Amino acid sequence: MRWRGRRESSNIEDMRDGRSGGGGFGGSQRGGRSRRGGFRIPGGLGRGRIGRGGARRASGGGFGTIIILVILFFGLRACGIDPLEMLAGDGGLMLQQAPQTTRINPNSPMSGQQAPANDEMKQFVGVVLAETEDVWRGIFQQQGRDYPEPRLVMFTDQIRSACGFASSASGPFYCPGDSKIYLDTSFFDTLARRFDAAGDFAQAYVIAHEVGHHVQNVIGILPKFNRMRRSLSKEQENAMSVRVELQADCFAGVWAHFTDQKGLLERGDLQEALNAASQIGDDAIQKRTQGYVVPESFSHGTSQQRKAWFTRGFETGRVGDCDTKVFG
Repeated sequence: MRWRGRRESSNIEDMRDGRSGGGGFGGSQRGGRSRRGGFRIPGGLGRGRIGRGGARRASGGGFGTIIILVILFFGLRACGIDPLEMLAGDGGLMLQQAPQTTRINPNSPMSGQQAPANDEMKQFVGVVLAETEDVWRGIFQQQGRDYPEPRLVMFTDQIRSACGFASSASGPFYCPGDSKIYLDTSFFDTLARRFDAAGDFAQAYVIAHEVGHHVQNVIGILPKFNRMRRSLSKEQENAMSVRVELQADCFAGVWAHFTDQKGLLERGDLQEALNAASQIGDDAIQKRTQGYVVPESFSHGTSQQRKAWFTRGFETGRVGDCDTKVFG
C-alpha cells in the first residue's frame, strides 16, 4: 500500500506504555453512541468482534476481590458483553501468544514491538484511519449525512474502555459505547506469526473492518443487534453475529475499492487482505486450535464467507451490496 507521505488522522490516541497524547486529543469527539459490547475484528478481523475484554487484577484479594469481580461481571453484561463468552474465546480475534518461530515480513510497518511516540507504526495507522475517514465521509455526504469519525486508541497489554477492560489477547475491537477502535500495537506481529497473514494491506484490512463496525453503529445496525441478542438463544445470537461480522468485512471491501481507485494499492495488496480474511475465518481458527470445527459456534463466518463478502465490497464499491440480512 502506498501510504507514506499521506495525511494522518488526528483521531489517534496513543496510550502505549501508559502514554497519553500523540495526535488526536485536540478535537472534540464526534460520533453517535449506543450501548453495546465491543466488536472485535476477526476477529476481528477481528475479526471485528463482539465482546472482549480482560479483567484487571484487583488488589486486596479475598472477599474484596470477589465483590469487584461480581461488579465487573454485571458491568460487562450491561454493556452487552457476555463475560463467559470472553473466557471461552468465542468469536473475535482472541489471539493467544504464538511461538516466535515464523518469520515476520520485514517490510511490514507493524513489525517490531514497543516504539517511540511518532514511530512508523503510528504513522501507518494514522494514514489508514485517515483514508477510511475520507472514503466514508464521501459516502455519507452522497446520502446527505455527516460522518462522525471514530477515534482509534493504540495501547499496550491492557486498556479500559466504555465496554470494559480489554487485554492484548482480545485482539482489535470497536466499542460502540465510546465510538472508539482499540488496537494493541503487538497485534500485527501475532497476525503475521500465528496466522501467517503478514503485509501492510492485511493490517489495513483489520483497521478497515473495525471502522466498518463503527459505520454499523452509526447507521443503527449495532444498537438493534444489541437489543435483540439478549432475547436470542446462543445459536441464534451466533448466527446473527456472523451476519454482522460479514457486513463489516464487506464495508472493509468498499473502503478498499475506493482506496484502489486512488492508486494506493500495490501488486499483492488485495491478496494480502484476502489471505488475512481466510486465515481468521471461524473454521480455520477452530481447525488450527482444536482440530475440528463446530459450525453452530461460529460468530464471524467461515474463511470462504469472509473472503467472499470482502470481495463483493471491493468489486462493487456499493454499500447497498453489503446487505447480509443481519436481521433476517
